Amino acid sequence: MSGDSLVTGSFVVTDYVVFALMLLVSAAVGVYFAWADRGQRSSGDFLMGGRRLTALPVSLSLTASFMSAITVLSNPAEVYRYGASIGFYGLSYLMTMLVTSEIFLPVFYRLAITSTYEYLELRFSRATRLLGTVLFITQTILYTGIVIYAPALALNQVTGMNLWGAVISTGVVCTFYCTMGGLKAVVWTDVFQLGVMLAGFLSVIIRSVVVQGGVLPIISDSQQGGRVNFWDFDTNPLRRHTFWTITIGGTFVWVSIYGINQAQVQRYISCKSITHARLSLYINLLGLWAILLCSVFAGMCLFSVYKNCDPWTAGLVSAPDQLMPYLVMDILGHYPGLPGLFVAAAYSGSLSTVSSGINALAAVTVEDLIKPYTNMSEKHLSWISKGLSLVYGVLCIGMAGLASLMGGILQAAISIFGIIGGPLLGLFTLGILCPFANSKGALSGLVSGLVVSLWVGIGAQIYPPPPEMTRPLSLTTEGCNFTTTESLNWTSTALPTQPASINTAPAHDINAKPLLADNWYSLSYLYFSPIGTIIAISVGLLVSLFTGGWKPKVESRLTLMKEDTSLYHLFKFFKDRVMRQTGKLDLTRDRERDIGSTNPAFCDVELDLTKSSIPT
Repeated sequence: MSGDSLVTGSFVVTDYVVFALMLLVSAAVGVYFAWADRGQRSSGDFLMGGRRLTALPVSLSLTASFMSAITVLSNPAEVYRYGASIGFYGLSYLMTMLVTSEIFLPVFYRLAITSTYEYLELRFSRATRLLGTVLFITQTILYTGIVIYAPALALNQVTGMNLWGAVISTGVVCTFYCTMGGLKAVVWTDVFQLGVMLAGFLSVIIRSVVVQGGVLPIISDSQQGGRVNFWDFDTNPLRRHTFWTITIGGTFVWVSIYGINQAQVQRYISCKSITHARLSLYINLLGLWAILLCSVFAGMCLFSVYKNCDPWTAGLVSAPDQLMPYLVMDILGHYPGLPGLFVAAAYSGSLSTVSSGINALAAVTVEDLIKPYTNMSEKHLSWISKGLSLVYGVLCIGMAGLASLMGGILQAAISIFGIIGGPLLGLFTLGILCPFANSKGALSGLVSGLVVSLWVGIGAQIYPPPPEMTRPLSLTTEGCNFTTTESLNWTSTALPTQPASINTAPAHDINAKPLLADNWYSLSYLYFSPIGTIIAISVGLLVSLFTGGWKPKVESRLTLMKEDTSLYHLFKFFKDRVMRQTGKLDLTRDRERDIGSTNPAFCDVELDLTKSSIPT
């Protein structure tokens, strides 16, 4: 690359040692749990950690699993190009934890299921369960491919380390500790990897602050460059990132991850009590906020350092996702070990995500595709779980090859979750919140939601939205003290302020665009998920009503009950307090205190002979 020589410093032995250490510790955790749990032979122990995990490690693991290399590399680049509005994800994280802990967690925890898709068979039918499982497997393999490829690309750019060597080494280490140690290994390696990610971020942020002379200059540079664009309340759904697209669209995307995605649900269901499970979600929220804050501020540092000389426009990096590694080599290159730490942070993000994916894929395959159709012993199922971890590991490495063809990494990842996760979220919501939904409604809702979200998603990939809607912010190379053969100043045509940008496409191209391209396909990619969810629920309800949905009676344990919500318990608590203060006699509570708990088989009301029917 033309500008490689301009970056001071390159990877030295210390960096490779730091990086190798991170891989070694991850692999060692797998070996440790394989040895410690050698006496436990059931697939439940392997896939669910024996359901004895506590809130803290689970919460850190939840945070690490979807805070991947995409967060470490793409979020700062996103802030650099489009501004800090992605900070609004903080709000969508909060909404997600509330919805998950109040609606989805109580039902899944009560049923004590290993695979979330088991719920679909209990509530609807086996066909619905199978379709849900297949969609989840497709979504996860696609996503893990992107996650393995992202840091390898950045690494290759910064260090010249072999791209496919890096892809395969990540995949192999991941597959190794998933196959050896099961869920416990995944959770504890996630805890370690989360620490490495934060350390990597902080090393870059602290050094940038020192280089730029404090936090305030960085914030003021970002403000002058238009990066602090929080107050964008434009309701136009075609705009890529605004307050509304990020809070509403982001909430749907994240609820489809935390509420129903096997990789996350499997974690908090493996907690030893529902209180631990709820607590793990809220502690995890703090972790998500910390990492979001770090990635947004790292993006501001990136802009502050390169405000007068953009390495991307100047052709020093070939993709925005390589800006962070470029900055690292530029400002940390003289400090042996620190570039290695940052690269290890990017990799830790990947390892944690991929390992969760592999573990969840193995769990779903055993529970949904093997157990119902065979009669195997627990020992055999345990071996099959390990074999499947291995197979999926290899598959995910293969998918990384496809990911290399997918373009913008952050957007590709969220699009995959939106297109497949949206309709699945609609399906589960239908089951948990709508007692009269039936299996015909569920299947038709899922299929129609999927068809529509695929239609928008693929359309958007073929006809990307115009720059007026994505609004990249201006970047300049005026301050660069070197000459490039040709300047790739993409902002000259991309900025909406210049009317020329609208007329740059040749006339025949405009005619070739389908009618829908300017509005339907230009919809913000964050709205793919809400569209899929809303269509799945609406169609599901209509079909259920037309096919006699008001007749069947659903078991109450399969839907949300008022006793499941924290609001109900708060209300009950305050009601009890008020009763106690007003001094009213509550016979049931007094009796419980004196004699012990009332037997649920007997009722606390007098026997009403007119209502009771005695079988004769």
